[in-house]
Amino acid sequence: MEDSANEPEAERETEAPAAINGAPADRIETGRELALADFSPPALGMGERLIRMAYRMGVPGSVLSSPMGKKARTRLLATVNNTIPGNRVAGTAIRAGHFLVHGAKTPIAQVDYAGAARVTPPLEKVVHSFSWLTDLEACGPREQGAPVAERILSSWLQANPNPPAKPGKGPAWNVGNTGMRLMNWLVHAPLILSGEKAFRLRTLAHIAETARWLDRQVIRAEDGLAEVAGWCGIVAAGLLLPDGRPRRLYGEAGLIKALGELIGDDGGVLSRSPLAQMEALAMLVRLRNCYHATRRDASSAMERVVEMLVPPLLALTHGDGSLGSWQGGWAVDGEEVGDLVRASGVRTRPLRDVRQWGYQRIVANKSVLQFDTAPPPMVQHACFGCASTLAFEMSHAGQRLIVNCGGAASGGGLVPVRLEQGLRATAAHSTLTLDDANSTAILINGGIGSGVTQVDVDRKTLPQDNGTTATRLEASHNGYAARYALTHQRILILRDDGTELRGEDLLLPSGRKGKRGKVGFAIRFHLGPDVEVSLTPDGQGAGLALPDGSYWQFRSGAGTVELEDSLWVDGQGRPQATQQLVIQGLVSRGGGNFGWLIKKMS
Repeated sequence: MEDSANEPEAERETEAPAAINGAPADRIETGRELALADFSPPALGMGERLIRMAYRMGVPGSVLSSPMGKKARTRLLATVNNTIPGNRVAGTAIRAGHFLVHGAKTPIAQVDYAGAARVTPPLEKVVHSFSWLTDLEACGPREQGAPVAERILSSWLQANPNPPAKPGKGPAWNVGNTGMRLMNWLVHAPLILSGEKAFRLRTLAHIAETARWLDRQVIRAEDGLAEVAGWCGIVAAGLLLPDGRPRRLYGEAGLIKALGELIGDDGGVLSRSPLAQMEALAMLVRLRNCYHATRRDASSAMERVVEMLVPPLLALTHGDGSLGSWQGGWAVDGEEVGDLVRASGVRTRPLRDVRQWGYQRIVANKSVLQFDTAPPPMVQHACFGCASTLAFEMSHAGQRLIVNCGGAASGGGLVPVRLEQGLRATAAHSTLTLDDANSTAILINGGIGSGVTQVDVDRKTLPQDNGTTATRLEASHNGYAARYALTHQRILILRDDGTELRGEDLLLPSGRKGKRGKVGFAIRFHLGPDVEVSLTPDGQGAGLALPDGSYWQFRSGAGTVELEDSLWVDGQGRPQATQQLVIQGLVSRGGGNFGWLIKKMS
């Protein structure tokens, strides 16, 4: 059986139920109706429950494991086989003396590991989570990588000799980075414990101290994903350090509870971020590797979560396997996504209708359409929340035709930090804006304010005159209702041969009494990086040429089409100059409708 990541798109689509014969589909729940996944910790006997409770109350693991014996010396009980490959280019850069993060090089010698001189958030995460160990491992044999890893670790330990009293004292000691760092140290132990004995003992002592710190501080995590990282680190330490059984029992219960608060019933993380989806999946795969290293199986509840995380992630892939640009994410390369899915061991197909996560997917022959049909994440879940409601992306044969800018979470690499808020704005997505305003307010530090609270969605299969069918998606949001008394409704109809997308954007009065006057509107279609575009002489359309030689026509029934500069963040988190088609003008406060068409001509 072929890996699902390589299956034809049309085959992947078949498992999801669809409305037939033009009958209305069931109402699709919106993102505000997310229900928490309900999981139970592994079933334990009375003795194990007492051990877990005692450890949670602060009884040392050595006392619970061997009450009459002496404390075991700190050592690692097994060597973990890492199944998620790193980035060889980034690893080679580390060996050459640089951290390479989203295209930006930073000399290792210039990094302040104490965190007094703050660096950009992406670099901060790479440095203090020690995720760079995976890249270093991928670029050469251990004998070559170990001295480099030990030099960097030595500098880090010198700057961070002891954990603080509580989290938040610099980026090195938030719960998310600490949990990931502990697990990376344990998973990549051969890279950092191959040197002289004194350094090895010092490192092992710091690993044990970090695990004890996480035991006490994990509940103070900065967000749900960070809490999961903290619990993963605790469980990994419980598996791989002596006298770890009480810690493992304690950590397994905390991890399952945290996972239940991180994801919804369809397996999508509540931040609605594909990057967070990948990060959660990667942490659980690495933790599973720790179980296997000690000849144990992960709990059935954890395995169920791994199975649930994969289908929603695949729902946001295009024909080449790369991700769509949603909620701060960028077009993560298909090979990276495929490597992670293969490491998960889950063979499944993408969810077509991710009801709670809030994304609709249509696969029509060689074309893939992704449609955001939910409000942005709630403020407590937002990582890099974007005002992207009713935006869409479209690709053909793995080539991106219509995109979103994406990449807010990569700000601080080659994408300047000052652009982060702009990349989260409604105008950075392929949808309609009113008066250059966001449909949902964009706040600093990834936050989301007031705006869209309700999205109504309907999905149907429609018969066509030539005997074929088309999929019709209709959605509306109330993000502009309070300010302009208008509701934005978008209708997308994609023919099942993938050659024609008909769209209509409607502005409908939302109050009992319509307001007078007019308001400016703009409908934006950000183009893929390899699209060659030329406006038509009549000003009502544009020709779009893709690298495979296919030619598409864009036509507007709503006014003049203009061509403007845009930006797209590529699979490595780097900005690329692109263009966008824009239809703009004034619309009455009584409403209006604007039709458009994207059609393959050859």
